Amino acid sequence: MNAPLLIISGPSGVGKTTVVERLFAAGQPRPLRRAITATTRKPRPGEIAERDYHFWTPADFQERVATGQMLEYATVHGSDSYGTPIQEVSPYRQNGTGVVLVIDVQGAAQIRARRDLEHLSVFLLPPSWDALKSRLQLRSTENPASYERRLRSAEIEMSRRNEFDVRLVNDNLEETIRALAALIEEQFSQRGFR
Repeated sequence: MNAPLLIISGPSGVGKTTVVERLFAAGQPRPLRRAITATTRKPRPGEIAERDYHFWTPADFQERVATGQMLEYATVHGSDSYGTPIQEVSPYRQNGTGVVLVIDVQGAAQIRARRDLEHLSVFLLPPSWDALKSRLQLRSTENPASYERRLRSAEIEMSRRNEFDVRLVNDNLEETIRALAALIEEQFSQRGFR
C-alpha cells in the first residue's frame, strides 16, 4: 500500500505555502514530504532553486512534459507553467513516505481524472474576498498587472472549490494547520499504517 498523497490547492494569497511550511516546521509523527514543483517563472526574493521550486526554462519544462515525466502541469495566471515531476511523488509513496502537493486547481483536476492515483484533495479558502485581496496586496510580489491577473484567476479557482474532497477556511492559521495534520493522520490510518 502506498503512503498517502495529499493535494493542497486554493487561490493565490490564501496561504497554501505558509500553511504547509508551518505544518512541516511543527514536525510530523509520520514520514511526510512536500513535493518540489517545477515552474518557468523567475524566482521571487528569498526563493531557492531545488528547495522552493525547480526553476526550469520553458524549453526544459516542455521537454519533460513531452517525455511523460510530469504527474500534472498547467499554465497558471496566463503566463507561467507549473507542474509536478513524477520523481517527486511516486518513489517516496512506494517507500512509505506521504507526499503533500501544493498545486493549482488545474493540476488538481488532472490528478483527480487519473483513476490510478488515490489521493485526498483539500481546497483552502480565504475568510472573505476582501481578505484575499488584502493578502495579495501585502505580499508586495506583484506588479499591478500581475495582481489583477491573479485576482481574475482567484475568482475562477474559487468557483471550483466544490470539486475538492475537503474545504478549509484559512481564517486562523493554527486551526488550519491542526485540521490539515488531522487529515494527514487519518489518511495514514486508512491505509493501514500504524
